[in-house]
Amino acid sequence: MNPAELNQYQPVATFEKLEITNIYKMEKGSPSRQFLAGILVNLASVMVGTSLGWTSPIGPKLASPDSTPLDTIPTAAENSWIASLVALGALIAPFMAGPCAERFGRRLTLLGSSAFFIVSWILLLTTGTVVQVLIARFLQGLGVGYVMTVQTMYIGEIASSEYRGALGSLMQLCIVTGILYVYSIGPFVSYHALQWACLALPIVFAVTFFFMPETPAYYIAQGEKEKAVDSLCFLRGKTVEGVQDELNEINTTVEDSLKNKGTLVDLFRNPGNVKALIICAGLISFQQLSGINVILFYSQNIFESTGSSLSPAISTILVGAVQVVASGATPLIVDRLGRKPILLTSAAGMCVSLGTMGLYFFLKHIESPAVGSVGWLPILSLIFFVTVYCIGFGPLPWAVLGEMFPANVKSIASSIVASTCWVLGFIILQFFADLDKAVGSHWSFWIFGILCAVAFVFTFTTVMETKGLSLQEIQDRLNGKA
Repeated sequence: MNPAELNQYQPVATFEKLEITNIYKMEKGSPSRQFLAGILVNLASVMVGTSLGWTSPIGPKLASPDSTPLDTIPTAAENSWIASLVALGALIAPFMAGPCAERFGRRLTLLGSSAFFIVSWILLLTTGTVVQVLIARFLQGLGVGYVMTVQTMYIGEIASSEYRGALGSLMQLCIVTGILYVYSIGPFVSYHALQWACLALPIVFAVTFFFMPETPAYYIAQGEKEKAVDSLCFLRGKTVEGVQDELNEINTTVEDSLKNKGTLVDLFRNPGNVKALIICAGLISFQQLSGINVILFYSQNIFESTGSSLSPAISTILVGAVQVVASGATPLIVDRLGRKPILLTSAAGMCVSLGTMGLYFFLKHIESPAVGSVGWLPILSLIFFVTVYCIGFGPLPWAVLGEMFPANVKSIASSIVASTCWVLGFIILQFFADLDKAVGSHWSFWIFGILCAVAFVFTFTTVMETKGLSLQEIQDRLNGKA
């Protein structure tokens, strides 16, 4: 072929290359694999839910001489520790979980968390003393802290921007599924049968999640770019060429972060990081200050105190089922409506329902004749409370945490925010019984309701909407860039 003929065909070849490049850029892929990874990692959240809901059906069993496996009936103080030690373990765990996630990876750290749960359920199966129960509950708390710290990192790094909100909000759905699991089984089986049922969950999680990939961002941070490509191709269902644009974006974000390896000082030195910390710690704090853990841990006792004609066990199962249904709605709406409007609706709804619950207990306190005609009010109020909580303030603070921080300070920030959550959780669970006795149940619920009103104001004035933004765009907005 002479030079003239070669020139004749060269533009066609160039056009074909451009066409092939455009095809790769337009490659759709499939979200199914990132949803598979998101669902399997959230089996760990089901384990968390069983630990959080465990005290509700187990409390009456431990208090009964006919069903307790213990040599003595726990005192009121011991019951407070049985409930609150999970929060204490979860408070300590993030400071171990964050460094583990950076050194060993998000996947291996999450797999390791299952060991805390497995050992704790074995201890509860074989216990005969309150001390052994307390040790088991503390180990569960460590597992809870590990999961809730590292899972947000994992989800934030495997999810594409259009599905990050939905995948991030799966945590709450799976936590309440675990709660419903123990609510539904616990009242109707023996003490030991419930422990066996709970032990099965961490085993299933470890076996299934073992086959899921590490996050592309972690591989890039470790200099293993080929593994990062393989992970991203699996998660997106695309070819190597089809993931290049996203891989380049992840690579740029991670490399920029690693140039200034994050420390605690760096977290507070950057104005964008400080703003993100205020938002995330604030949302997590108000999540706990809503009183949700009191309701989850003591739901059967709360329903017993109302004197409702409906069985406390059935009422608790009903509340647990509503939590699952409500939490299932969040992944469907969060990326359409946005985080902020849902959080505002959630805070307002919790405020109203807690105020109503407080009104019922006030009428009961003053022995008003009206109590007999509104016996349905506590159940309706708590159903409404858990509905709006599970749609908004349950899942979304964790989803926001997974997307707010750059890679170089993400583990430090996640540890601080998760610890903030459990400091408040421990304090509330440890001292709720004393507060309830000192001021009455009506004021207990009114105080939580007032704090939910403050949460509404905080969300309206401080929280930034992240719907549809890439991780880099979120950082730009936090730092005041266009």
